[in-house]
Amino acid sequence: MNQYVVLFEINEQGHFGAWVPDLPGCISFGDTIEEAKRNIKEAIELHIEGLKAENLPVPGPTTHSGVLSVAV
Repeated sequence: MNQYVVLFEINEQGHFGAWVPDLPGCISFGDTIEEAKRNIKEAIELHIEGLKAENLPVPGPTTHSGVLSVAV
């Protein structure tokens, strides 16, 4: 089972966007972070199913995550 990095961003209206850098075009949204997490999980599953159905390669995860603190 692969584990993909998911990036979340909140917009001006307070809604959350989510995308997967290693799966181009795999994006989702939610009114809350919890909803965005549920939606992106489903989007990943559907995205991978679609790639397999078209006999296209499924990219493995290559993006790494971390937290960096910078004093300014």
